[in-house]
Amino acid sequence: MSAGPGGGTIVAFPARQPNQVGFERFELTRILDLYGRMVAAGEWRDYAMDFSKDCAAFAAFRRTAEVPQMRVEKRPALRGKQGMWTLFGEHGQVLKRGHELAGVLAPVERRLVKVVEG
Repeated sequence: MSAGPGGGTIVAFPARQPNQVGFERFELTRILDLYGRMVAAGEWRDYAMDFSKDCAAFAAFRRTAEVPQMRVEKRPALRGKQGMWTLFGEHGQVLKRGHELAGVLAPVERRLVKVVEG
């Protein structure tokens, strides 16, 4: 505590844990850039995001009423273990885990290159 400009006392608020995990701006930019390129290639048509106290997730769909073709999750609690990023496939299988978003998205990026070339 310290004295403020008007002679009052300034009390620092205690640090709070956020109520939900979210994406940083650069993370969301990277994910949405990939999404936009997959839409342009005709692979995806819709997406959904989910935010909870444990994880943030982005899912991409070929059609709105289907299960997601891919889902990427950010779980900060796993940062020190296998990495906070996980890429899931269409049937819920783990395709890639890692500490860096770019590395986890690499399999989808490679698929995009195949779609564009083919």
